[in-house]
Amino acid sequence: MSARPEHGDRWKPASADPQGQTPVHTAVSSAGRSDTAAHHPTDNHREPDLWDAIFAKENLLAALRRVEANRGAPGVDGMTTEELRPWIAQNWPRIWAELDAGTYRPAPVRRVTIPKPNGGERILGVPRVLDRLIQQAIAQALTPVFDPHFSGASFGFRPGRSAHQAVKVGRRAIEDGNCWAVDLDLDKFFDRVNHDALMARVTRRVEDKRVLKLIRRYLEAGIMADGTVLASEEGTPQGSPLSPLLSNIMLDDLDRELFKRGHRFVRYADDVMVFVRSERAASRVLGSITTFIETRLKLKVNREKSKVSSAFKVSLLGFGYYRPGGKGPVSIRIDRKAVKRLKREVRRLTSRSWGVSMEHRLEKLGRFTTGWVAYFKLADSSWTFKQLDEWTRRRLRQVRWIEWANANNRNRMVRRLGYLMPDGARIIAGRHKWKASRSRGMSIALDNAYWDAQGYKSFQGLWQRLRTA
Repeated sequence: MSARPEHGDRWKPASADPQGQTPVHTAVSSAGRSDTAAHHPTDNHREPDLWDAIFAKENLLAALRRVEANRGAPGVDGMTTEELRPWIAQNWPRIWAELDAGTYRPAPVRRVTIPKPNGGERILGVPRVLDRLIQQAIAQALTPVFDPHFSGASFGFRPGRSAHQAVKVGRRAIEDGNCWAVDLDLDKFFDRVNHDALMARVTRRVEDKRVLKLIRRYLEAGIMADGTVLASEEGTPQGSPLSPLLSNIMLDDLDRELFKRGHRFVRYADDVMVFVRSERAASRVLGSITTFIETRLKLKVNREKSKVSSAFKVSLLGFGYYRPGGKGPVSIRIDRKAVKRLKREVRRLTSRSWGVSMEHRLEKLGRFTTGWVAYFKLADSSWTFKQLDEWTRRRLRQVRWIEWANANNRNRMVRRLGYLMPDGARIIAGRHKWKASRSRGMSIALDNAYWDAQGYKSFQGLWQRLRTA
């Protein structure tokens, strides 16, 4: 059932409207959302005033606040998010005139590369902040048009949905007997999206030609690399505010196909996992769905990374599954790769060569720990968090050992901190830093209570508080 139309002010120069109150009819409607994998049937209802909804004052101000909050790097023009608001105050009349006349041209995105956790590089496209503002406004107006019709098994970049919900749905599928998983890897999804195929799916629910033209121009804006603008013949820049919604629009047909075939599945953006009852069925699904993706969606499946395996061996959004004792309810664990990535960051924050105070080190470590545990609190066992605490405290004891500089000072400090050394005994000296960090003297002098007093935030302690909150 559609909601009542909303009204707002189009964000346009005051000279065009002396009262500054130009009412517009919004183009969005809301519909009930199902938590199952069922789809709402495609309907013929299209709203006529989507353009006005995008550029309503309330929508643009909300988009501006979102862009400012997200911060992010500058685009090709070098403008920062802090500079956007005053720039808009001076230049919006000109930008609006170009948008209204259909002559506005988005700037090319700035290409940047970031390392992937498992090696290699991920290419991101950073739009200039003005284009991030406009794209955010488009996404906010289009979300209520498309989102109610997306699959209940789609969780990525959707309001009210999260990675934790996706992981729990996967657990339920396994508990229902679907103990084999098809892990689909879409090869360079954001780089390979076919523009014509994507726009054909957008037009199913958007008929406003001004909106379609603007979205198309964003897709074709190009990439600035080493001072040269490269044409964008396919793909949607990963890092653009509009890309997450466009990815869900593009992959909605995959969700529909999986649902039509009766499969239990989870999709989070371009991460897709299908749960079935047997290895044979999983192999069959991998082959048939690969054909569908490559022929119907014109995307490419990475055959080397896509695989069939036991549902207890796969990784879904940093989590995995296990049955304690080999039977009973399915529990959630932290995937080993996620732990390896964590340790890489903790090593950096507890590096012996990082010449900062222990107070500063613990502050940075605490911020990281808090965010990491907030995400991985879904794990059912405290063992991993306990082990991480023991390892991290040992890393910190190693830093202290180095700060104390020499054997005489180390012996004096451990006595001061409560370790009664036997007559003639000395704390381990020499170059055995890691071995010394686990010595009896260091472990007793720099025990858990010591680190708590210093401000150390425990993985296990944070996990226990979040689980009982």
